[in-house]
Amino acid sequence: MKRILGLAAGLLLAAFGGQRAAAGLLPVNVTVTPEAGNFRWTYAIVLPTDMKLQSGNFFTVYDFNGYVPNSAEAPAGWALSVSKMGPTPDRLNPQDDAGIDNLTWKYSGPTIESGQIGLGNFWALSKLSNAGDSFLTAGTLRTSDGKSDNNITSTVVPVGATDVPPVDVPPTPTPPGVPEPTTLLMAGLGLPLVGLARRLRRKA
Repeated sequence: MKRILGLAAGLLLAAFGGQRAAAGLLPVNVTVTPEAGNFRWTYAIVLPTDMKLQSGNFFTVYDFNGYVPNSAEAPAGWALSVSKMGPTPDRLNPQDDAGIDNLTWKYSGPTIESGQIGLGNFWALSKLSNAGDSFLTAGTLRTSDGKSDNNITSTVVPVGATDVPPVDVPPTPTPPGVPEPTTLLMAGLGLPLVGLARRLRRKA
């Protein structure tokens, strides 16, 4: 959690500090909370100064390990797609593991003309709670000239193994006082021999 809060503080300074942030979309806060046996990962996304958002713009969180299908939510006007690779805006090269899901939220609402606006919370469930470093890329437009602006920034995602190792179940012990089948068989064979031995002793 300290790493997550540290990342959030750094991104807040970048987004709202004295210098203008010339970037697309930024995750200014990431929180992890338990939910129904899984963990809810929530990303608070901000549109920085001098940026505008229009239909078709999107951002991608890479390598979201342990994703629970159909568990994601977003503010109105956003839709989620899940893929193993990308999508990634032009000229950006994030590390992207082809075996782990990427989460992409795409915007389809009205144009937001001015930046430094919180766009809301975007969240999804994961089977994992441990945080590791990853990337977020986004594509928006510059307010000044309307040209596209693609950005990449660091974020945190669930990491770890999603496969639960098998549990070794010890064999059920025989309850005390209940003889095993082999013992019963030996006793059954031995009883006639004991009776024969007693008869021979009497005759002697």
